[in-house]
Amino acid sequence: MKKMNAAVLTGYKKVEWKSVDIPEVSGNEVLIKVGYACICGSDQHVFLGEFHPRTILPLIQGHEFAGTIAETGPDVKNFKPGDRVAVDPIIWCGHCPACRRQHYPACSNLKLVGIDLDGGFSEFMKVPETMLYMVTDKISDEHAALVEVLSIGFHACNRAKVCATDTIVIWGAGKVGQSILQAVRTKTQNTVIMVDILDERLAIAKTAYSNIHVVNAARINAVEKIKELTGGEGVDIAFEAVGHTKDLQGVVNPVRGCIQSIRGAGTVCVLGLSSDPSPIVMKELIWKEGIIMTSRVSHGEFAETIENMKRGTLKPDAIVTDILHPSQTQEAFEMLEEEPQKHLKILLKFGV
Repeated sequence: MKKMNAAVLTGYKKVEWKSVDIPEVSGNEVLIKVGYACICGSDQHVFLGEFHPRTILPLIQGHEFAGTIAETGPDVKNFKPGDRVAVDPIIWCGHCPACRRQHYPACSNLKLVGIDLDGGFSEFMKVPETMLYMVTDKISDEHAALVEVLSIGFHACNRAKVCATDTIVIWGAGKVGQSILQAVRTKTQNTVIMVDILDERLAIAKTAYSNIHVVNAARINAVEKIKELTGGEGVDIAFEAVGHTKDLQGVVNPVRGCIQSIRGAGTVCVLGLSSDPSPIVMKELIWKEGIIMTSRVSHGEFAETIENMKRGTLKPDAIVTDILHPSQTQEAFEMLEEEPQKHLKILLKFGV
């Protein structure tokens, strides 16, 4: 078989750049020559072994990637070699209770390319054509690889039903929080507040969107500041995108902070994937008759993200802090773990 190079997770915390077989396509599959791939927060958890035993090694990670079609299977109808595409990495079963209701992000058997099977940290990758979205010439290869993470932001907005008059707070200025911010700013120009404990990440948000407020929760009482910025009312919608929290004395847990931040009958939308309990006081939510919901991955929002990229209403460059060759994938993971304040979204540049 023909060979390619790939960043292979051969052991937890160990990635090797090595030669592997190029996948062979059949049926409705396409072979994609990967242009760029991104390291996601979930990739970091997989790298550390936190998805064990779900992940089976050796594994080629990567579920945020885009590229150009190199070859098509005999049953492919809607794409051809040379087409530029972004890949929706979600695989749902189609028969569980959620799938029967077409609520695919809640699939009981949901799988992701790059976690449950080999992904896009390789020179070539095969997927069914049903997972593809066409990318126009107005969108660069780098930006095409960011469609997946930005779609998570749009899905969260759609779940929470963000509208033009809404005031918003986003707890967590990491990859997902920044993606929510970009989606939010396509839907409302009202008050938006970003909360984090890392000044560097808040600065990324503020540089991209000068008309937002940023709050360092390690320095001031974030809930009090949010109330002050909203005339004492609280926000319409609070997003939690922190996940793994760092316990600091006197700093409220982000999920509880979201509950305390909303107005009466407001909405909390939780995205942070933490394995630890989140201490909340249900009375605080009940007295407001607030709504608490969750958001996971995306549900067709690739099209919305791509359309906004074409219009120029997003700022994808704002979240990219580094571009490395994929042979440096091990180094990239170490950078993200050791200096999270300096590195947000790392792109891996293939095809060079």
